[in-house]
Amino acid sequence: MAAAAVAADSKIDGLRDAVAKLGEISENEKAGFISLVSRYLSGEAEQIEWSKIQTPTDEVVVPYDTLAPPPEDLDAMKALLDKLVVLKLNGGLGTTMGCTGPKSVIEVRNGFTFLDLIVIQIESLNKKYGCSVPLLLMNSFNTHDDTQKIVEKYSNSNIGIHTFNQSQYPRIVTEDFLPLPSKGQTGKDGWYPPGHGDVFPSLNNSGKLDTLLSQGKEYVFVANSDNLGAIVDIKILNHLIHNQNEYCMEVTPKTLADVKGGTLISYEGRVQLLEIAQVPDEHVDEFKSIEKFKIFNTNNLWVNLKAIKRLVDAEALKMEIIPNPKEVDGVKVLQLETAAGAAIRFFEKAIGINVPRSRFLPVKATSDLLLVQSDLYTLVDGYVIRNPARVKPSNPSIELGPEFKKVANFLARFKSIPSIVELDSLKVSGDVSFGSGVVLKGNVTIAAKAGVKLEIPDGAVLENKDINGPEDI
Repeated sequence: MAAAAVAADSKIDGLRDAVAKLGEISENEKAGFISLVSRYLSGEAEQIEWSKIQTPTDEVVVPYDTLAPPPEDLDAMKALLDKLVVLKLNGGLGTTMGCTGPKSVIEVRNGFTFLDLIVIQIESLNKKYGCSVPLLLMNSFNTHDDTQKIVEKYSNSNIGIHTFNQSQYPRIVTEDFLPLPSKGQTGKDGWYPPGHGDVFPSLNNSGKLDTLLSQGKEYVFVANSDNLGAIVDIKILNHLIHNQNEYCMEVTPKTLADVKGGTLISYEGRVQLLEIAQVPDEHVDEFKSIEKFKIFNTNNLWVNLKAIKRLVDAEALKMEIIPNPKEVDGVKVLQLETAAGAAIRFFEKAIGINVPRSRFLPVKATSDLLLVQSDLYTLVDGYVIRNPARVKPSNPSIELGPEFKKVANFLARFKSIPSIVELDSLKVSGDVSFGSGVVLKGNVTIAAKAGVKLEIPDGAVLENKDINGPEDI
């Protein structure tokens, strides 16, 4: 036996013994964690052979425009929708935007949070078609308690809202390969949620998967809770049921802002996700180019529930492992994660659908919040709809300085959100604030000098301007 294999075995044995003593997590979680670490140590990750990568055909990545229209008959629509479950990934905190609690409770528009909008959308769907599409929220241990309290406010809605937790795994101390919680780190910092690839085993372990199957549900639509464009699409659902596709990833054309996003490839006869981390260094520029890899993963996924059950039971979902090194109180730790999109290659008749960009509207930073709170969008039945007055297909590019990073600071700097329907790009740096009724057009750069407070007056119209002080307005 090779020395490396012996070392890996002893690492796993030590880790297994230590994990067995951790009382905070279930036996399922312990088994899942040890299995993930064993795969990581075995080095089973296959290297992608670049020459074998093929561009997927339209049969594999189906253009959205070629999908058949859904049935017009209301009863047929109801029958389709009654096979569907919506699942939102709700494990993330709003910390990067300066907020406490789950990210899904940040107010997006008109006082509504991400979660409010999701509930309103599904409510209107259930009301319109007389169907009963339930909402599942996959929380992490970071968001569970807050989310349980928050969903109580929807108790009078016409949708069933169910929550479950994704797995809780211990961080591994790099130096001796033992779990951080067994070293006295008993707080939340000792643990991590292992990425959204964990949605499949967690759905099963929670008992929710069996319940949904017993209710006659067939497909789950999985999406990030912060993607305002991830709404139920009956055309996609109809296509998948009709063609018996077990898995569908929504992809959309890349722009220069998306060059790092994972893409779909055909590889040895199967469709699979190619992430930038898997790309050999000498091919990274090629991967980022929009010419060869024209699409990227939106993380809107449609998956057959029976297929999930089959593959989880067979322990067949061996997605690529993403090692994520961190530091906790000066201690170097490792957390191993997987992504739900990487599961595509294990499902039968898996496809991508090349969807319009409108189905990808994530809010990752306050610059995105500016877009969705502006006159570029309106709100109808919980849906964020783009203003038809915007002629250009792409959204303006917006860069806000660190003064705008936290939501509270961002809101304090705008008396009202400017009109940006005719804006191409905006770059703001320094201590800048905006009056009400400001209109921005073309390319606008506003840079306040150090120590100077720059206020854009009420009603100002700025078109193709470079502003460094009040005299430039």
